[in-house]
Amino acid sequence: MIMQAIQQWQKYSWLSYIDGAFVNFIAEQEPNATDSLLWASALVSQQLSLGEVYVDLAKLSQNVEAVLGITCADEAQSADSSLAKIKSYTLTDWQTGLANTLVVGTGEGNSPLVLTGSRLYLRRYWQCQQTVDQGIQQRLLPCRDSLPAPLKEQITQLFSAQLQQPDWQKIACVLALRARFSIITGGPGTGKTTTLTKLLAILVQLLQGEAKEQHRLNILLAAPTGKAAARVSESINKAISALEVADAIKALMPTKATTLHRLLGTQAMTRQFKHHRNNPFVADIVIVDEASMIDLEMMAALLDALPETATLILLGDKDQLASVEAGAVLGDLCQGAVEVAYDANTQAWLKTYAKEDVAVGKVLTANQALNQQTVILKHSYRFGEHSGIGQLATVVNAGDFEKAQAILESPHFADLHPKLASTKQTAKNTSSAASADGLLKALVCANWGETNAGIPEACQGYGYYRALIKKRPKDNTPTAINTWAKQVLKAFDTFQVLCALRKGQWGVEGLNERIEHWLVTDKKAQMWYEGRPIMITSNDYSLDLMNGDIGLALIDHTEQLRVVFIANEKDHADGLHWVSPLRLPHVETAYAMTVHKSQGSEFNHVAMVLPDVASRVLTRELIYTGITRAKENFSLIEPSAGVFSLAIKASCVG
Repeated sequence: MIMQAIQQWQKYSWLSYIDGAFVNFIAEQEPNATDSLLWASALVSQQLSLGEVYVDLAKLSQNVEAVLGITCADEAQSADSSLAKIKSYTLTDWQTGLANTLVVGTGEGNSPLVLTGSRLYLRRYWQCQQTVDQGIQQRLLPCRDSLPAPLKEQITQLFSAQLQQPDWQKIACVLALRARFSIITGGPGTGKTTTLTKLLAILVQLLQGEAKEQHRLNILLAAPTGKAAARVSESINKAISALEVADAIKALMPTKATTLHRLLGTQAMTRQFKHHRNNPFVADIVIVDEASMIDLEMMAALLDALPETATLILLGDKDQLASVEAGAVLGDLCQGAVEVAYDANTQAWLKTYAKEDVAVGKVLTANQALNQQTVILKHSYRFGEHSGIGQLATVVNAGDFEKAQAILESPHFADLHPKLASTKQTAKNTSSAASADGLLKALVCANWGETNAGIPEACQGYGYYRALIKKRPKDNTPTAINTWAKQVLKAFDTFQVLCALRKGQWGVEGLNERIEHWLVTDKKAQMWYEGRPIMITSNDYSLDLMNGDIGLALIDHTEQLRVVFIANEKDHADGLHWVSPLRLPHVETAYAMTVHKSQGSEFNHVAMVLPDVASRVLTRELIYTGITRAKENFSLIEPSAGVFSLAIKASCVG
């Protein structure tokens, strides 16, 4: 009977066929399984599709729809008696149904399910959670009770131009010197990279002074994706060049980031990595940028392979979307950090070495030790008080949909693009998908003008990079063509269409098809044409290309159509990587990409296209992340009125 109900849920898309298969497995292992055990098995599997590594039975007993992310017609709910039955279960009912069975354990063992308090895990994710918890806890213990006097002077010098009170960048730096684990989080433009480079300069001096044997420090810089690694490499190089420290110190600081997969050593046809507890990689300091994109399994693998004496520093925006895979690690680690719950020892440390008195919020019990090593950078140097993007991101993050709508409709924010398909115009033209389509077409096909200096007046749309393609130099030498290709790649990066979904008219597939039709009027039946933007969808280590890398199809100096990517100049001549299209089987057109795929990237102008109906993936975290990908201009395309406000009301389930 219960299997018939699960099949019905699959028809409603409340459960997947993988969820159903897992229930069958549990039923085979436990012939006397109760209904509540089988339903719990289905729901803990279902939570993975929502990015959760466990099902919280306490929350489930209070609000089934919210926990499961169910959106369905009223008649479907009323006709489904099994939903009513699940709603009737109390926490005690769930716990009783999961007791006295070999398929549910409470700790170490071989059971496929693990119950701890009200949380039910799949064993693999429970084990990952233990690895993360233990790996972080052992690094939270202070490894220093004082700092050398010369280091205090260096801290004062590096942070002499104090612009904010208190100076959270200095506080983040000083706290990170106390233990072997720290988190620096903050929104876009809050100075995470600047803080990191100053911290590294101080850590280099500190560790060299503490080393019993002289050796060159091994500092590793990593990010979850190839795109994020390329961006952090670029930003940290700029920050290091501007840093006022000795060249000998700069020489020890990392200038090139790698992906976490490459750091750990991916092995073909397996989920295991080359580096692990019994074969750790060599490092004194490991920095991971864009940490909001790290899922639980990857964080467990990183901590498992991290040497016991190594310092781990995580950077990222805790309010951004979590990883596509299960486990919102950074968000979970930063719970309570906004309260600034620093204890007396932490306050004394900050007073001594940062010369800062920090107003402390309420004392928390959860994440208390972790909060001592977590700092939120609060001031944005990118978005000032007159920035519509900055204000919009703030109110969206707070869940204030009324203020968000008011900001969109305000005529006072120049960065909420007022001329073409602006958010203000869009908000007044959301009655039909046709008007939204027209606004999008006008935006992406916009022509661009030049000033006397040859700089575009407005880089909206894809007209800018397409116009530069037509300005191919007559000089067909590799140097001239590479210079031109860099200009085209940079021009393409000024504008990007983002969306929430992959499927449908307003998803990646539908949008890319329409945009390509609008722009490439002379395109024939072939897949490849000059100017086609593509995204790599699978890591290819043989080609040195990572999932998320963006390239453009251009005619090279041999007059062959190839795909060109920005690359590190140490590995590729002129900082470009040219690849034959025939060697790229795992790609997709990239005029439009999901907000998830855009993480780790920034664009001058972002046009975010919402779906025409509410979706469980359309949350305020997604909207916030999309908005903060924009550096200078932001446009919203809303095919159906009200979807934007509904998304802001919705937060990720958890």
